[in-house]
Order: sequence, then C-alpha cells, then structure tokens
Amino acid sequence: MTDLLYSEVEEDLRASVRALFSDRAEPAALIARTETAEPYDLKLWRTLAADLGAAGLAVPEALGGHGASAREVAVVMEELGRSVAPVPYLGSAVLATSALLAADTSQAEVAETLGKLAAGTLIGALAVPLSAAPGAEFPSTVAAAADGTVSGRVRSVADASVAELIVVPAVGPDGPGLYTVDASAAGVTVAEAISLDLTRRIADVTLEKVAAKRVAGPSVAASALDTALVTAAGLLASEQLGIAEWALTETVRYLKERYQFGRQVGSFQSLKHRLANLYTDLINARATARYAADCLASGDDIAIAVAVAQARNSPIAVHAAEEAIQLHGGIGMTWEHPAHLYLKRAKSDEIAFGTPGRHRAALAPLIDLPA
Repeated sequence: MTDLLYSEVEEDLRASVRALFSDRAEPAALIARTETAEPYDLKLWRTLAADLGAAGLAVPEALGGHGASAREVAVVMEELGRSVAPVPYLGSAVLATSALLAADTSQAEVAETLGKLAAGTLIGALAVPLSAAPGAEFPSTVAAAADGTVSGRVRSVADASVAELIVVPAVGPDGPGLYTVDASAAGVTVAEAISLDLTRRIADVTLEKVAAKRVAGPSVAASALDTALVTAAGLLASEQLGIAEWALTETVRYLKERYQFGRQVGSFQSLKHRLANLYTDLINARATARYAADCLASGDDIAIAVAVAQARNSPIAVHAAEEAIQLHGGIGMTWEHPAHLYLKRAKSDEIAFGTPGRHRAALAPLIDLPA
C-alpha cells in the first residue's frame, strides 16, 4: 500500500540534512558564492555525501551504499529545494548513480564506480542535456568508435563542471551504449554555460577521441538511460516541493513581522487569501511528490506518478517563488534577498527532464484520456 507519510527514519534524515544546510548554506553566503570562481561548495558536498552518507542512499549495501530507496533520496531533494545548496547532488547521486544502477551491476567497472559514488569520493554526471525528458530517443550526438574512444558534444549538462567522472550515452558500431570517461582525461573539455540557476550550473561537454569504458551495451543502455531520466524527473518533484515550502514559510514569517498602518501586513484579507492558496498548492505538491517517490521505491505505477508529479509541481514551485518575491515588497526584488535564487531554481526545474506540458501529453495515453 502506498504510504505518503514520512517515516521516523526519513524525519531523522531530514533533520540531519536541514541542520547541515542551515549551518553551512546560509542564503547570504550563497549569494556571495555565486559571484566567485567557486560557485559550488565542495566541502559542503563532502560532508553531505560522505559524512551523512546521502550520496549512497539508493545504492545497495552490497555495492557500498546504504540500501535505502528513492523515498529517502526524495527527502534530501526536498531539503535541497529548501536551501538551494550549491552541491552536485542531482548530477552525481541521482542521475549518474541511477544510470549505473540500471546497468549490469555485476560488472566490476560498474560496481567499483557505484561504490565510489556512494562513498562520496567521486563526483559523477550524466552527459544528457538538463532538458532531456523521459521517453525521448536515445541521444546520438556522441559516437563510440571501435577502438574504445568516444567523440561528440553534449550541451547543458547539470553539475558537469565539478564532475570527476562522466557517464556518456553514445552510439557505437553495434548500437547504443553507456560509457564512463574520466573528466580529466585528454580530449575532454567542459565549458560552463551561462545558467539561469546560479546554484546549479550547467556545462557543455566536448569529447574528442576520449578513452572510455563501456558499462552498458545495446541491450540495456536505452532502458538504463530512461530509468535515470524517469528517476530524476520523479525526484525533482520533491525539490520543487522544497522550493514551494521555503517560499511560503519565509513569506508568512515576513508578513507577520512587517507592519503598515499600525497592522501586521499579513493581517490584510487579500494577502491571507493568497497565502491560503499557496498552502493548498503546497499540500497538493507534497502528495504528488511523495506518491512519485513511493512509486519509484516500489516500482509500481511509476510512469503515471512521475508524469503527474512533474505536471503539477513545476508550476506550483514557480508560482510560490513568484508570490514570495511579490509579497516581500521591494526587498524581494533586490539582489541581496535570496528569493531570486529560488525563482531561478524553480524556473530551471520547470524545463528540466521535460516541461509540464510534455508530462501532461505523456500522461494522457497512460490514463486513456482522449485527445
């Protein structure tokens, strides 16, 4: 039976991750970091991934992970949404890890790489555009040669600028495959692109006859890549829930502290109605995100749950962030206030792994909805 409630273990995990982000990813520091040459906080990443063990939650214990499930990963994604912490969790612990978990884990190369990703000693990225949606055709921009090298270019890869290993979908002489390449190898160029989201960067990856190891052949490569994209889309709904929750919490707090005409600004009925609408949306977003996470964990009803979650939570997160900026008045429009970081993350998430319209279109035939 589907369980939308958080378990005691999940709440403990949330408390640990939230405490870490509250201590090490304070909004004012995030804004300052975005203007430096080191927009990612890799010390924070090591603590999250290795010390808290968040990178290996979905990896089986036999492969060096913690043997948890997508439900626990979803809790971490919620807290990432609440904090917009600049760590490569989506690229490494979700995308690259999910792709390798869906490959043949009995291969020594796959097992060894998953162990390093789970331990947080290796940062991974999956070489697909951030906008790549589940169900899309296998990408053909990278070719694999018979001599074991890969060449091509992939644009807008999430977290690639700090990745140490890149999982590359490429088409070889015998069909599609997944390959791993060392990001520091000769022939690899990672050029950071201008990103709307300042706390999750994207980069263009160019490969010129780069030595690669094949970790999935034609029989499983396409399904492994699609599994990674479906998992990322479903878990992204939890990040969008976190964004909406931060926006409502901070806006309510501000409207209680701000006075005008001798009254709390939040006491005006028109603002109460807007906050009530946000709260209703938030409850809706939590239900769809938890259902998607539970389905990813159990393997049931995944396609419908992910499509519903993305179609619903993307616009909710954007609307909540927009309302937060408006209801904070003038200060919400400034660079110094962190609200713009959340709106940029929400807008970036809106096109990540398929737009809401694409997910609605995918949902229609799944539930026999006539065109």
